[in-house]
Amino acid sequence: MDEVDSAIVRELQEDARQSNRDIARKVGIAPSTCLERTRLLRQRGVIRGYHAEVDLPALNRGVQAMVAVQVRPLSRTVVQSFERSVARLPEVLSVYTMAGSDDFLVHVTAQDIDHLHAFLLDRFTSRREIVGFRTSIIYQHLRKPVLEALS
Repeated sequence: MDEVDSAIVRELQEDARQSNRDIARKVGIAPSTCLERTRLLRQRGVIRGYHAEVDLPALNRGVQAMVAVQVRPLSRTVVQSFERSVARLPEVLSVYTMAGSDDFLVHVTAQDIDHLHAFLLDRFTSRREIVGFRTSIIYQHLRKPVLEALS
């Protein structure tokens, strides 16, 4: 990736809905060059997709939490089964497979504390492979909207 590619990626991260012409103008290249470079960035997997960021409280999901989970036995089958099944739950935003004392970190969202509690009781305490989990409520989530390529 050169400086022009980095600038295109930065512009798309800031606002993926802006036109190719606007990105080209901001980056200082011809629109046809910008279009081709963007296509190549997608082809190389640098740009993996475009998405709409939604406001969780607007979807009646005002509570977020991180759930650290330990599973046993630690085998490929158990790990893959847990990842697949938990990722499909509507309350789950992300599943991270971890190294260290916790095997997974699961980012969940719920309507309120009571619904979060019910979700944990219904979905986590009944699973035989889960030997323990800890829940941390998220008060605030600050997200860095633009990532720079490291050299």
